[in-house]
Amino acid sequence: DARSQREFNESHIVTAQRIQLSPTGQYLIPNPEALGYVRFCVVYDHDTGFFGCTDYQEEEETDTEPAQANSSLVSLGAGEGDALFHARNLEQFTRHPVLLLKGGYKYFSACYHFLKSQKTLWMPQELDIFQPYPVEILPAKLYMGNSKQASDKQIQKDLKIKALVNVSEQPVTL
Repeated sequence: DARSQREFNESHIVTAQRIQLSPTGQYLIPNPEALGYVRFCVVYDHDTGFFGCTDYQEEEETDTEPAQANSSLVSLGAGEGDALFHARNLEQFTRHPVLLLKGGYKYFSACYHFLKSQKTLWMPQELDIFQPYPVEILPAKLYMGNSKQASDKQIQKDLKIKALVNVSEQPVTL
Protein backbone atom coordinates (compact mmCIF):
# COMPACT_ATOMS: atom_id res chain seq x y z
CA ASP A 1 0.00 0.00 0.00
CA ALA A 2 1.69 3.19 -1.20
CA ARG A 3 -0.89 5.56 0.32
CA SER A 4 -0.50 7.77 3.39
CA GLN A 5 -0.56 6.35 6.92
CA ARG A 6 -3.92 8.02 7.55
CA GLU A 7 -5.48 6.44 4.44
CA PHE A 8 -4.02 3.04 5.31
CA ASN A 9 -5.37 3.25 8.89
CA GLU A 10 -8.86 4.13 7.62
CA SER A 11 -8.97 1.00 5.47
CA HIS A 12 -6.84 -1.08 3.15
CA ILE A 13 -6.97 -4.35 1.24
CA VAL A 14 -6.96 -7.43 3.47
CA THR A 15 -3.37 -8.56 4.30
CA ALA A 16 -1.83 -5.42 2.73
CA GLN A 17 1.40 -3.99 4.11
CA ARG A 18 2.15 -0.28 3.96
CA ILE A 19 5.36 1.08 2.48
CA GLN A 20 6.65 3.43 5.19
CA LEU A 21 8.96 6.42 5.21
CA SER A 22 11.87 6.38 7.68
CA PRO A 23 12.73 9.46 9.80
CA THR A 24 15.63 10.10 7.38
CA GLY A 25 13.26 10.23 4.38
CA GLN A 26 14.10 6.78 3.00
CA TYR A 27 11.34 4.39 1.98
CA LEU A 28 11.39 1.16 3.98
CA ILE A 29 10.74 -2.06 2.08
CA PRO A 30 8.32 -4.23 4.11
CA ASN A 31 10.01 -7.54 4.97
CA PRO A 32 12.48 -7.65 2.03
CA GLU A 33 13.69 -11.18 2.88
CA ALA A 34 10.18 -12.62 2.53
CA LEU A 35 9.53 -10.83 -0.78
CA GLY A 36 11.68 -13.39 -2.58
CA TYR A 37 9.05 -16.01 -1.75
CA VAL A 38 6.01 -13.93 -2.72
CA ARG A 39 4.37 -15.10 -5.95
CA PHE A 40 2.07 -12.12 -6.50
CA CYS A 41 3.30 -8.79 -5.18
CA VAL A 42 0.73 -6.13 -6.06
CA VAL A 43 1.32 -2.43 -5.33
CA TYR A 44 -1.41 0.20 -5.20
CA ASP A 45 -1.84 3.86 -4.35
CA HIS A 46 -5.06 5.86 -4.16
CA ASP A 47 -6.00 5.90 -7.84
CA THR A 48 -3.21 4.75 -10.18
CA GLY A 49 -4.40 5.80 -13.64
CA PHE A 50 -7.99 5.65 -12.35
CA PHE A 51 -10.42 3.59 -14.41
CA GLY A 52 -14.11 3.65 -13.48
CA CYS A 53 -15.69 0.55 -12.00
CA THR A 54 -17.46 -0.19 -15.28
CA ASP A 55 -14.41 0.37 -17.50
CA TYR A 56 -12.95 -3.04 -18.33
CA GLN A 57 -10.43 -2.34 -21.07
CA GLU A 58 -8.42 -5.26 -22.39
CA GLU A 59 -4.82 -5.34 -21.19
CA GLU A 60 -1.86 -6.73 -23.08
CA GLU A 61 -1.35 -10.36 -22.15
CA THR A 62 2.17 -11.51 -21.45
CA ASP A 63 2.71 -15.24 -21.00
CA THR A 64 -0.26 -17.19 -19.67
CA GLU A 65 -0.06 -16.03 -16.07
CA PRO A 66 -3.50 -15.96 -14.41
CA ALA A 67 -2.78 -12.59 -12.79
CA GLN A 68 -2.01 -11.04 -16.16
CA ALA A 69 -5.35 -12.20 -17.53
CA ASN A 70 -7.13 -10.43 -14.66
CA SER A 71 -8.04 -6.95 -15.88
CA SER A 72 -7.47 -5.40 -12.44
CA LEU A 73 -3.72 -5.99 -12.65
CA VAL A 74 -1.34 -4.36 -15.09
CA SER A 75 2.38 -4.63 -15.75
CA LEU A 76 4.76 -1.93 -14.55
CA GLY A 77 4.99 -0.26 -17.96
CA ALA A 78 1.35 0.80 -17.64
CA GLY A 79 1.51 2.67 -14.32
CA GLU A 80 2.40 6.07 -12.98
CA GLY A 81 2.96 7.89 -9.70
CA ASP A 82 3.72 6.53 -6.23
CA ALA A 83 2.62 2.98 -6.97
CA LEU A 84 4.93 2.70 -9.97
CA PHE A 85 7.86 4.17 -8.03
CA HIS A 86 7.42 1.67 -5.19
CA ALA A 87 6.76 -1.27 -7.51
CA ARG A 88 10.05 -0.64 -9.30
CA ASN A 89 11.87 -0.56 -5.95
CA LEU A 90 10.20 -3.79 -4.79
CA GLU A 91 11.20 -5.60 -8.00
CA GLN A 92 14.78 -5.69 -6.72
CA PHE A 93 13.65 -8.08 -3.95
CA THR A 94 11.20 -10.34 -5.81
CA ARG A 95 11.68 -13.32 -8.11
CA HIS A 96 8.43 -12.65 -9.95
CA PRO A 97 7.18 -9.46 -11.64
CA VAL A 98 5.60 -6.85 -9.38
CA LEU A 99 2.13 -5.79 -10.54
CA LEU A 100 0.18 -2.55 -10.17
CA LEU A 101 -3.47 -2.54 -9.15
CA LYS A 102 -5.25 -0.74 -11.99
CA GLY A 103 -7.29 2.14 -10.61
CA GLY A 104 -5.62 1.87 -7.22
CA TYR A 105 -7.46 1.54 -3.93
CA LYS A 106 -10.26 3.85 -5.08
CA TYR A 107 -11.31 1.49 -7.88
CA PHE A 108 -10.67 -1.73 -5.97
CA SER A 109 -12.62 -0.73 -2.85
CA ALA A 110 -15.57 0.47 -4.96
CA CYS A 111 -15.80 -2.90 -6.73
CA TYR A 112 -14.64 -5.22 -3.92
CA HIS A 113 -15.75 -3.47 -0.71
CA PHE A 114 -15.89 -6.84 1.09
CA LEU A 115 -12.08 -7.19 0.86
CA LYS A 116 -11.39 -3.98 2.82
CA SER A 117 -9.98 -4.13 6.34
CA GLN A 118 -8.65 -1.98 9.16
CA LYS A 119 -6.65 -4.85 10.64
CA THR A 120 -2.88 -4.35 10.41
CA LEU A 121 -1.43 -7.37 12.23
CA TRP A 122 -2.19 -10.92 11.14
CA MET A 123 -1.26 -13.97 13.17
CA PRO A 124 0.12 -16.93 11.18
CA GLN A 125 -2.92 -19.00 12.21
CA GLU A 126 -5.24 -16.34 10.80
CA LEU A 127 -3.40 -16.32 7.50
CA ASP A 128 -3.61 -20.12 7.35
CA ILE A 129 -7.40 -20.05 7.63
CA PHE A 130 -7.88 -16.97 5.43
CA GLN A 131 -10.26 -17.98 2.66
CA PRO A 132 -9.33 -16.60 -0.75
CA TYR A 133 -12.03 -15.60 -3.19
CA PRO A 134 -12.42 -17.19 -6.64
CA VAL A 135 -10.37 -15.87 -9.54
CA GLU A 136 -12.25 -13.28 -11.58
CA ILE A 137 -12.20 -14.32 -15.24
CA LEU A 138 -14.62 -11.72 -16.62
CA PRO A 139 -15.00 -8.72 -14.30
CA ALA A 140 -18.19 -8.97 -12.23
CA LYS A 141 -19.46 -11.76 -14.53
CA LEU A 142 -17.46 -15.01 -14.42
CA TYR A 143 -15.37 -16.50 -11.62
CA MET A 144 -13.35 -19.70 -11.34
CA GLY A 145 -13.11 -21.32 -7.95
CA ASN A 146 -13.19 -24.61 -6.12
CA SER A 147 -16.22 -26.41 -4.71
CA LYS A 148 -15.65 -24.96 -1.22
CA GLN A 149 -15.77 -21.42 -2.62
CA ALA A 150 -18.80 -22.28 -4.76
CA SER A 151 -20.76 -23.49 -1.74
CA ASP A 152 -19.79 -20.54 0.49
CA LYS A 153 -22.93 -18.39 0.86
CA GLN A 154 -20.92 -15.30 1.87
CA ILE A 155 -18.80 -15.48 -1.29
CA GLN A 156 -21.95 -15.95 -3.38
CA LYS A 157 -23.47 -12.87 -1.72
CA ASP A 158 -20.32 -10.72 -1.99
CA LEU A 159 -19.77 -11.52 -5.67
CA LYS A 160 -23.52 -11.49 -6.48
CA ILE A 161 -23.32 -14.98 -7.96
CA LYS A 162 -26.66 -16.10 -9.36
CA ALA A 163 -25.70 -19.41 -10.99
CA LEU A 164 -23.02 -22.07 -10.55
CA VAL A 165 -21.53 -24.31 -13.23
CA ASN A 166 -19.72 -27.44 -12.08
CA VAL A 167 -16.92 -28.49 -14.42
CA SER A 168 -15.19 -31.50 -12.89
CA GLU A 169 -14.59 -35.20 -13.32
CA GLN A 170 -16.71 -36.00 -10.26
CA PRO A 171 -20.36 -34.87 -10.06
CA VAL A 172 -20.90 -32.70 -6.97
CA THR A 173 -24.07 -31.16 -5.57
CA LEU A 174 -23.53 -27.50 -4.67
